[in-house]
Amino acid sequence: QVQLVESGGGLVQPGGSLRLSCVASGISFSIYDMGWYRQNPGQERELVATITAGGNTRYADSVKGRFTISRFSAKTTAYLQMNNLKFEDTAVYYCQALGPKEYWGQGTQVTVSS
Repeated sequence: QVQLVESGGGLVQPGGSLRLSCVASGISFSIYDMGWYRQNPGQERELVATITAGGNTRYADSVKGRFTISRFSAKTTAYLQMNNLKFEDTAVYYCQALGPKEYWGQGTQVTVSS
């Protein structure tokens, strides 16, 4: 059974930091590209950052310079380090694994509020 389990979300003040984790099980993690997406109610899910199996990264313009995506194959985990958070970063963040098949996690809420 394939599972992607996100954690690390929460409430943070503007300018603060959070690190999201996505632990994958049931897949050959090393061959999957991993991604983080976010979504607010009534809006489309949008790409935040992706990292290929080979380690190449891509970021949405809105998070460049503030967020860092990484992966640690030994722990089958992808991370999203989020610094200098802004109000507009508030959303449910979802982890995606993209390879022979596509899988999604259940999401973790990030709320940026003073």
